[in-house]
Amino acid sequence: MTGSTTRRRGSVRSFDERRGVGEVATDDGAIFSFHCTAIADGTRRISPGTAVEFAVVAGLPGRWEAAEIEACG
Repeated sequence: MTGSTTRRRGSVRSFDERRGVGEVATDDGAIFSFHCTAIADGTRRISPGTAVEFAVVAGLPGRWEAAEIEACG
């Protein structure tokens, strides 16, 4: 991973609405954490199983995270 802003596709694997955190999984098995503020439409919630497109960015502490998450379709 080079930190580029290439968009990836996957689906929401989990989302804890109370804590505002979740995970996105890609078809190739990569898993990226995200915070509800990374959901692009501003709703701060997304259902598990939702197909999404997202950017991968450097997060804390040095892990890659999903950002600019948008539902597909």
